[in-house]
Amino acid sequence: MATTKPKAAGAPGEPEDAYTAEPFVPAHADLAALREAAAGCRGCPLHRDATQTVFGAGNAGARVMLVGEQPGDQEDRRGRPFVGPAGKLLDRALAEAGIDPDEAYVTNAVKHFKFTRAGPGGRRIHKAPTLRETRACGPWLAAELALVGPELIVLLGATAGKALLGSSFRVTEVRGTVLEEEIHGRPERLVPTVHPSSVLRADDREGAYQGLVSDLKVAARALA
Repeated sequence: MATTKPKAAGAPGEPEDAYTAEPFVPAHADLAALREAAAGCRGCPLHRDATQTVFGAGNAGARVMLVGEQPGDQEDRRGRPFVGPAGKLLDRALAEAGIDPDEAYVTNAVKHFKFTRAGPGGRRIHKAPTLRETRACGPWLAAELALVGPELIVLLGATAGKALLGSSFRVTEVRGTVLEEEIHGRPERLVPTVHPSSVLRADDREGAYQGLVSDLKVAARALA
């Protein structure tokens, strides 16, 4: 069984004060052990209000890994990534682009749902994670990448891009292109695109959807 340290060395107060998941990530673990350990992560304060950790899911030997921002309301309640409206749209776009959703591995840069409420007791509204919160969760994503070892990473939105490529990343500048970067000491190929939730919010939803499909077709060709 995976074990965790109580807090990072030299961290004041509670473990989350250190803003790093590193003490909770077990060494030499497989994905099942990582998922089990992540359930107890207190690497940043987001765990306090979330229902549960939402770890990655899918084919452990996937050729393509899709990285989003963070779980949404439905993902937080159900404990799986991309099971809400954005996830359904993503599955449709992947299939249309020629990528089998069942053969992919999907995860998020941040594993806990960050939200505000629309008034006392109101519905939970997504709130974007800070760069500090994203970096705190980085050890989980690094461990997933090392274990899955995908041939290609699809970055879904700005937060995913900044998590792996740094704070200067701008999805609008590089979407739909194949990037070659060294990440955690390993050469990786990446295709950035928008997050599917942005398609659902777009005024021209059909145009935004076709743009997403077009970017995913670039990923499909890179895998061919």
